[in-house]
Amino acid sequence: MSLLRSASTVSILTLASRITGLVRELLVATLFGASAMTDAFNVAFRIPNLLRRLFAEGAFSQAFVPILAEARAKRGDAATHELIDAVGTVLAWTMLVVCTVGVLGSPALVWLMASGLRESGGFDAAVLMTRLMFPYIGCMSLVALAAGILNTWGRFAVPAATPVLLNVSVIGAAVLLRPFFAGWGIEPVLTLAVGVMIGGVLQLVVQFPALRRLGLLPHFRLGLSALRTAWVHPDVRRVLRQMGPAVLGVSVAQLSLLVNTQIASHLGVGAVSWLTYADRLMEFPTALLGVALGVVLTPQLSAAQARGDTQGYSALLDWGLRLVVLLALPSAVALLLFAEPVVAVLYHYGRFTAHDLQQTTTAVMGYGVGLIGLVAVKVVAPGFYARQDIRTPVKIAVVVLVLTQVMNAVFVPRLGVAGLALAIGLGAVVNASWLLLGLRRLGAYQPAAGWPLFLARVAFASAVLGAGLWWAAGHFDWIGLHAHAGRRVALLFGCIAAAGVVYFGCLAATGMNLKRMLKR
Repeated sequence: MSLLRSASTVSILTLASRITGLVRELLVATLFGASAMTDAFNVAFRIPNLLRRLFAEGAFSQAFVPILAEARAKRGDAATHELIDAVGTVLAWTMLVVCTVGVLGSPALVWLMASGLRESGGFDAAVLMTRLMFPYIGCMSLVALAAGILNTWGRFAVPAATPVLLNVSVIGAAVLLRPFFAGWGIEPVLTLAVGVMIGGVLQLVVQFPALRRLGLLPHFRLGLSALRTAWVHPDVRRVLRQMGPAVLGVSVAQLSLLVNTQIASHLGVGAVSWLTYADRLMEFPTALLGVALGVVLTPQLSAAQARGDTQGYSALLDWGLRLVVLLALPSAVALLLFAEPVVAVLYHYGRFTAHDLQQTTTAVMGYGVGLIGLVAVKVVAPGFYARQDIRTPVKIAVVVLVLTQVMNAVFVPRLGVAGLALAIGLGAVVNASWLLLGLRRLGAYQPAAGWPLFLARVAFASAVLGAGLWWAAGHFDWIGLHAHAGRRVALLFGCIAAAGVVYFGCLAATGMNLKRMLKR
């Protein structure tokens, strides 16, 4: 399967995940709005999500996938299967301990994440929902193991599609269980926590058939003697050694998220929810492009590095970076100039008020400033991970964390929640630029010919697209059409489709051969 086809497959399935995710957020906004209870749920859900990104999809994947790809390339199937079994055994034991500690320590975790919930009255609800959802991290860690195996074997579809199950489960729980919970005197927001756990179990279960077809289903051994044997496996020790700096690197980003949630919890009722709703919109382009490219490029870069193919390694990075600029720049323009129509159409229903709309819109615009950095990090960071160099991204991330908090001190008193989003975006731009400069200095990445003309074409097309969206944002009464949901949705998609036609039409008119560039 070609890189473009692989990236397209992941992007399409990720699109399905993000669409169902937006439906999930629309439903939450409509049924629950931005309240103390939605703040409590968002804080509770961020705790297992934080650990998932820290241990599962983050540090574990960064350490495990390059070593797995190397084992497959150099030592054959038997040694690779032994590595999978050993890593799976250590991971299962680790998650058993982590989940037990997390359930017992939920009050302390919620206080560390959002002590401001004590003032709004959502603290106890957040503790309860954290306990309900904490085992989700165990499910997702094992999903990350399965995804790392499947991606290394070039099977991208199942890992990319499984997040849909989480969204469908939360939607189903909110719709079907909410009336029963309300009738039984149980806080209806708890249905969302139940849906998360159901979704986590389903995401894990669907990995098994795909692994079994490849003959790669891990054998988890829970005996202490099996754990000791797995623990001393040389490649397991390598994964653990690589995870050390990787955990630190990912924890820097997650620490920034923790600090931002803590700050938001003190900005008033609804602030955590506004930031979360904006974050979901920001994740749409970052997941469609950045995550898809990162998933596809990491094993390919690792294999090129293992072969000593420096030219192929550089060409992979160049291809990924061109796609980032091609698609992330117009997306950033759209988030900056067309944020209010998008937020209004997606969220402005039911309990989601005009004030919630305004606050979420400014946060979306803050993210838009740094979108290209948020996406580019997903491409340039794997360039270091494939070289099994995790320390360099860690050092950069630590400096960026400090810089982000300095920006928070400047922006938040003036901009509120939008200041938090803006600091994150600008920090990502610094992070991506620094990583790219590092790859250039190492000689690992040499830009291919044609970048100045390419950038000029993309900038021109983005400017034309931006002018059209700016006109549409001001010409139509997006808030006044609140009572005409169908017309408003059709108008939004019509504007987005027209913007896409204008953008790619401008690129074609300036002589860009998109088909050739993508295949390149």
